[in-house]
Amino acid sequence: MLSGFSNTGVEGKGITIAGKRGDPVVAAADGKVVYSGSGLPGYGKLIIIKHKSDFTTVYAHNQTLLVKEGQMVTQGQKIAEMGDTGADRVELHFEIRQMGKPVDPQSLLPARSGAN
Repeated sequence: MLSGFSNTGVEGKGITIAGKRGDPVVAAADGKVVYSGSGLPGYGKLIIIKHKSDFTTVYAHNQTLLVKEGQMVTQGQKIAEMGDTGADRVELHFEIRQMGKPVDPQSLLPARSGAN
């Protein structure tokens, strides 16, 4: 992880994860793609997925977008390839929003094996 949640600025509204160009970006949960494009400054090529219970997830700085607006996705489905659009390095900026407000993704996602 390159940076954590602080709820300030674009990068602080989520977590930033390092990776290699072309690494798979997968959906955190089942949902519907409500945005797939590059029209939001600071996010590069971006995907936003709407989930049940007023949650959305945001996946930014992708090299390639593999899903379109209106498409249903399943948890673990590859939705994009990691890149550096709108960023200084290859990274995934990931946000979870509840009713439009950013929440710390680490408080909601399951712990990864080998994580500190």
